[in-house]
Amino acid sequence: MGLGSDMYRQQILDHYKSPRNYGELEEPTFSHVGENPMCGDEIRMDVRLDDDDVIEQVAFSGDGCAISQAAASMLSVELQGESVDDLLAMDRDDIVDLLGVEISPMRIKCAVLAEKVAQDGAEIYRGELEKEKTTTEDD
Repeated sequence: MGLGSDMYRQQILDHYKSPRNYGELEEPTFSHVGENPMCGDEIRMDVRLDDDDVIEQVAFSGDGCAISQAAASMLSVELQGESVDDLLAMDRDDIVDLLGVEISPMRIKCAVLAEKVAQDGAEIYRGELEKEKTTTEDD
C-alpha cells in the first residue's frame, strides 16, 4: 500500500461524505432499486436518457456502507455522457478501477451494488422497449 492508495481512500471518503448526484430525478427514463442482503445496503438509481440513448443525468439514493455509497456517487458522475451499451458492458473491474483500492471479497458486493442496480434497471427498460415494439408491430 503506497501513497497512491491514501489518495483513493480520501476520494472514497469524500464521495461518501459529500455524495454527488444524491437524490431522485424528477422524470427518470428508468429507475431501479436493489439491495445487498448480506449487509443491508440499499440503492436506488435514477437514470435519464436523451433521444440517442445517451445517459444525460444520474441520481442515486439509499443508504449503506462507505464503499457502496462512494461507488454509487462515483458511478453517477462516470455514467453521464455514456451510452446504455457502455453501462451494460461495465463489470466489477471497472468499479474497482473507479474506487482505486483493492476491495476484499467480502466488500466487492458493496462496491458493485450501484453498477448492478443501474444495469438491471437498464435491462428492464430495454426489455420494455422491445415489448412495446412487438406490441405495436402486432397491431
